[in-house]
Amino acid sequence: MAQAKRQEDQHAPENPKIRPDPNSNQLKDPDDWVTGHEPMTVAQASYLKTLSEEAHDPDAFDPDLEKSEASKRIDQLKNETGR
Repeated sequence: MAQAKRQEDQHAPENPKIRPDPNSNQLKDPDDWVTGHEPMTVAQASYLKTLSEEAHDPDAFDPDLEKSEASKRIDQLKNETGR
């Protein structure tokens, strides 16, 4: 039974969250997002707030950011905090 499962796994497609395809549009620059000028999502706001607190940079959180700018700040703070 375990051997059948392993064989199944060998033919399963790669998980894009584990190994994203470098040619995928999921890696599009936030400046090129069609919806980049919309308000940031609730998830972005929550994560940005957490990261700004971890980085001891409360000014990094701005509730009025657009999606694309929030994404760029999240990436910046992830680098600063080592996440």
